[in-house]
Amino acid sequence: MSAPDEAGAMDIADVQSSVDTRRIPIDKVGIKDLRHSVRIARRDGGEQHTVAMISMYVNLPHHFKGTHMSRFVELLNGHDAGLTVDNFVALLPAMTDILEAEAGHIEMGFTYFTQKAAPVTGVESLMDYDIHFIGESIEGRTTMTVRVGVPVTSLCPCSKQISAYGAHNQRSQVTVTARLKEFLWIEELIELVEAQASCELYGLLKRPDEKYVTERAYENPKFVEDLVRDVAHHLNADERVAGYIVEAENFESIHNHSAYARIERDM
Repeated sequence: MSAPDEAGAMDIADVQSSVDTRRIPIDKVGIKDLRHSVRIARRDGGEQHTVAMISMYVNLPHHFKGTHMSRFVELLNGHDAGLTVDNFVALLPAMTDILEAEAGHIEMGFTYFTQKAAPVTGVESLMDYDIHFIGESIEGRTTMTVRVGVPVTSLCPCSKQISAYGAHNQRSQVTVTARLKEFLWIEELIELVEAQASCELYGLLKRPDEKYVTERAYENPKFVEDLVRDVAHHLNADERVAGYIVEAENFESIHNHSAYARIERDM
């Protein structure tokens, strides 16, 4: 039996570090969809605790047989109080360093909740949004991207114009993927999107609120093209944004298909 090394571990072969002769590098290798606790700072100074699905990858040069999967989990578990945005970004250089990689990618997806007041009665309820933080490091250069998915209401301008009364509307999903130069609150992106919709959504509405949102949407019709253009217009003016993708999908109420539009810009 082999004698233990100075750390107390047995002298066991490191197969992952052995030489591979196929000479094919791997772009991304690592762990995918690991659940982990996270703490997200709120704009009001509070903090939200939630659970994220985290994926962590590095590149693998052609001469290595494999990467050390356990080291990804060790890095995550080094944050006993829960992962935050700050130490999420700090994970990138730590990950590429410990795994001797030139490139790294970390993605953290979670549900973010906001307390939202109805427009007339003020009754409060929770709204949930799909959020992703995406960090990439290539040869020491780090980029941070935030993706927010925001459900809204859209009302068809054509339907309103040609109908004697009424107009068809539907729930829509607007997704903004913003590459950042500076910090930007999740709430800011959510509010930017909601302000461009025919009307925003609420978790709880009383009758006066329902009257308001119905009339608000009717007075503010938007095609799917309008949604992406209006959101893009505001992102173009934000100096904190280095590039973006804006997507909108209308889940049509009078068709068996969705309407879709996308704008991508690198600024």
